[in-house]
Amino acid sequence: MSKGFWIGVAHRRQALAARAAGFCAFSHGKREAAERVGTGDGVLYYAPKSDFDGDPVQAFVALAWITGETAEEREMPGTEFRPWTRAARFEDVEETPIRPLLPDLGFIRSPRHWGMAFRRSLFAVNDADFARIADAMRRHA
Repeated sequence: MSKGFWIGVAHRRQALAARAAGFCAFSHGKREAAERVGTGDGVLYYAPKSDFDGDPVQAFVALAWITGETAEEREMPGTEFRPWTRAARFEDVEETPIRPLLPDLGFIRSPRHWGMAFRRSLFAVNDADFARIADAMRRHA
């Protein structure tokens, strides 16, 4: 049963690499961030860009459920990066742009400055916001 709902912010390439490896990592691989989420929690990955210096994406790119009981340090496939992670099961969903969802998201405090919400690399959202985004991603799949 899910305990919490989260948005993790990562570039599309990083989020999809984590999906392929079956884990979630947050806040540039910090252990404390991986320990914030719990088993059964839902995680949506929001990608501002395709890569560090890449093109704008501004979309939700992955939906996962935390399955790992504890945080583990693992190698990110194809890199020398070793983030702290949590094992996760990812749903088969489609990338979903954020702009059409903005009017219905409670964590967006200022529609004019909506991007400020995503300056945090991991943050909790309520179940209604999580469900709105997850449903939109599932409809596209």
